[in-house]
Amino acid sequence: MDGLPQPLLLQILSRLDKSADVARCRVAYKAFDAVFPGLRSINLRWSNWASINRRSFMTVLLNLISKLEIVESIRIDIVGKPIPDDGSYRLNEDFVVEWLSRVSGSLKSLSIYDLDFQFPRNLLFLISDSCHNLVNLQLRDVWLCVGNLNHMPKLTSLTLEDLYLEDEHLNEMNKCFPNLQVLKLSGVGGLQHPMIHFLNLKIFFWQDFLKGLPSLTLITPNLITLKFVCDNPPPVYIEAPMLSHFHLNAYSNADTFFMVKKFENLKTIWLRAFHIGVLLSIFPITETVETLTLDSEPHPSREFRDSEFTLGKVLAVFPNVTSMRINLGAWLELEAWLDRKSCKKRKKAKTTCQFRREGLKLKSICVDLKLVDPSVTFSAVACVLDQCAGLSNFSLIINSDVTSPVFESFRSKCMARWPGLEWRWGIRTKYTKFSWITEGSSV
Repeated sequence: MDGLPQPLLLQILSRLDKSADVARCRVAYKAFDAVFPGLRSINLRWSNWASINRRSFMTVLLNLISKLEIVESIRIDIVGKPIPDDGSYRLNEDFVVEWLSRVSGSLKSLSIYDLDFQFPRNLLFLISDSCHNLVNLQLRDVWLCVGNLNHMPKLTSLTLEDLYLEDEHLNEMNKCFPNLQVLKLSGVGGLQHPMIHFLNLKIFFWQDFLKGLPSLTLITPNLITLKFVCDNPPPVYIEAPMLSHFHLNAYSNADTFFMVKKFENLKTIWLRAFHIGVLLSIFPITETVETLTLDSEPHPSREFRDSEFTLGKVLAVFPNVTSMRINLGAWLELEAWLDRKSCKKRKKAKTTCQFRREGLKLKSICVDLKLVDPSVTFSAVACVLDQCAGLSNFSLIINSDVTSPVFESFRSKCMARWPGLEWRWGIRTKYTKFSWITEGSSV
């Protein structure tokens, strides 16, 4: 080990995830200890939090900072048993100021995960006051006051998770972080009518399982990617003319959700909802979408009385889609709706879809399904394919422990019914990973 070149030794140390592991290597091999000052990151995980460990933590952190030549990244993860919120166990403000001031010139990334709120509530102010070159900031499980924040024009990535933020409308956030490009808000309490108004924002992730948020506003002229995960979706007003990738996961139904003038450049969209048919009923017509993924909660026994999920409804909302994937939950919803409708109702729905055949641009469909009742599944496949005059590729992923004879019989029946279609077949079970098993034209 002593014969290895120092750059390689330093690279080995830099690949270790925790500073505790680095310390063990330094004790075991002097060669590691010699190159240790060249490390640029600190990763401290502290558990069993108590007053004596608090003092130890403070000593360890300051010692590490003093021995490293340049500190560009710090990650602090404090976990432990719940403690009384009387301030006696909390890291004092002077200590935070001390170590922040030592790394303020070089620090580019800072992550703090504080399960029991040991850091002072003005932590965000202390960071904004010291770390003027910070690019990436991640805070989780803390309580944040936002008074008198300093501007951080170099900060481009911000993540706030499972915390309380004293900024009901995000006014301070919008003002102090003007150049954010990536923003992730997950489980943030304290919000009322938040407005995301970052002119340079390109990626926004929102996740909220709290109840009662009255509204959410996005005014983001350069936003490209939006991921939205919500248990009870609030009314959302969106002004994002450059948005091209949208991932929406809504766990419950809502009568009104989006208030948007128009998705002008949306190309790729992933929709998951309790009832995908209901979500499609309130989703604005979007003519620019080319790639579409649909999904819903995969519970076969669930009622779909209010859904009416049909291919016609999909094409009415996304008339120019060329590639579509229907995941297991959405396919079960489609099968359930088709199975309970009378032939007369189905023919009417089919005629309505055929009315739009001239403008149909759909070329590829991939379906993730369970082959529980092959006759029901075949009828659903037929309903879809008979409406797609321009389709060239159809992929079926059988998501079940189906026997080989049943699978081969179903496959042969499909390929005989539509002989000119290019088929692709895949299998996924509980015990094996997904894999394509056959592909190619049936002719």
